Amino acid sequence: MSKISTPVVIVNFKTYREVEGYRSLSIARFCQDVSKETGVCIAVCPPMVELSAVASSVSIPVLAQHTDPVKPGSHTGWTTPEAVKAAGGSGTLLNHSEHRMMLSDISTSVRLCRSAGLQTVVCADSAETAGACAFWRPEFIAVEPPELIGGDVSVTSVKPEVVESAVRAVHRVDENIPVLCGAGVKAGEDANRAIELGARGVLLASGVVKSDDVKKALQDLVSFF
Repeated sequence: MSKISTPVVIVNFKTYREVEGYRSLSIARFCQDVSKETGVCIAVCPPMVELSAVASSVSIPVLAQHTDPVKPGSHTGWTTPEAVKAAGGSGTLLNHSEHRMMLSDISTSVRLCRSAGLQTVVCADSAETAGACAFWRPEFIAVEPPELIGGDVSVTSVKPEVVESAVRAVHRVDENIPVLCGAGVKAGEDANRAIELGARGVLLASGVVKSDDVKKALQDLVSFF
């Protein structure tokens, strides 16, 4: 079970039609191929129902899209860190803009995931939120302005100050927490600009998952790393 290293490209599969069933594994294998070819860490976040199948078939980091702040027990429909770990996951996203969490729940989830041996990538919608999340010492913080997620314009070109401010806010608390960025990131130029702004990688979805040529899209993304 691989851990994330930086620089990193994290591909969030979300629940697009393109990742249903066997297609999640197909995209994950493209990610693994490009990672091996280039030496750049590429992590994947398949739908929860495909987590075990993907994690058992590839050697790159496989993350859950969300993990709940609960311990094993009577929690129907919830996902524990231990369940993610047992399924082969090496980490999890938390507080994605499409799956928001209470701040107290983020804190609890980070703590429980740490105890279970999972890396955490906490998403933040602003520099202020990113700085607040840093106090819980997640392994990574990803800043993503929600209005740009899934769009055609990258945060690195229209709101570069958000990335720079998030890096400063996080590093004022703990300079060892890598900051990632997302929202509209699709091309290698976007990833390169993210690194120039102080990020240590990118988090994206549709730019890879919905691409007509997944492998080519991945190769372009890591070409500037």
